[in-house]
Amino acid sequence: MFSKLIVETLDCGEVYRRFFNFTGVGIEALTYEDMEHRIDRWISDKSTRSHHIACLNAYCVSLALLNTRLRDIYNRADIAGPDGMPFVRWIRRIMNSRCDRFAAPDIAIHLAERSKDKGYTFYLYGGAPDVLKQMQIYLVSKYPHVRILGAYSPPFRNLTEEEDQVVCNEINRLKPDIILVGLGTPKQDYWIDEHVERLKGSVIVASGATFDFFGGRIKMAPQWIRESGFEWLYRLLSKDFLRLWKRYTYYNLLFLFRFALQLVGVRKYQLVRSPRC
Repeated sequence: MFSKLIVETLDCGEVYRRFFNFTGVGIEALTYEDMEHRIDRWISDKSTRSHHIACLNAYCVSLALLNTRLRDIYNRADIAGPDGMPFVRWIRRIMNSRCDRFAAPDIAIHLAERSKDKGYTFYLYGGAPDVLKQMQIYLVSKYPHVRILGAYSPPFRNLTEEEDQVVCNEINRLKPDIILVGLGTPKQDYWIDEHVERLKGSVIVASGATFDFFGGRIKMAPQWIRESGFEWLYRLLSKDFLRLWKRYTYYNLLFLFRFALQLVGVRKYQLVRSPRC
């Protein structure tokens, strides 16, 4: 039964990928080693478009159930990794595939550590000004070898076309390898989708709460809680309760309900991959 929900594809004729269809959103079975190979290949040519790493959890999939634009964005991401241990365990068990958890803070740390050997350069886009400043201090103090080429805290409004073009020109001038975007879901997903063709030769990571964690606004859950699959409860009981309660109650229940209907065959969700080449 579950085999019908596994999609295998050769994206753009070069990368073999396996996805599990979670209510119409494909989440990929892959490891950090797979990600490293792709990133090194992508950033080797600064004249090509940028590439999008999406970190997908139950909240993302729930929003995609209600928003076809968001679903399509996730289904054309260059990496659609599982952010959340339940997804990781499901993929490992049902797909019998090696799979790592692709949570944005972990990706940022992994790339910062790897930059010591690879020389990755970074650009930070998002977060309040004080949070963004503290995030830079945190990264440089913990990883002295990290090169942050620039950072921008956008205002709480849509940028004008002229303002946005100035930012794009600056990023393209600096040519960072990694762009961490912390605007929150789904705003950051829209921003990446609108800019992945305009920015050249970078890897853009939807980084969510990474800015708040690294900037010291909220505390990251201990590693054992994150690995247990109950990080959502830790965050729900934090000072962000009023902002997160609906995400971890209504939206999680919506996903579980729709996914259960999918598994028993009551609801069918077609997975349509539309990768950029």
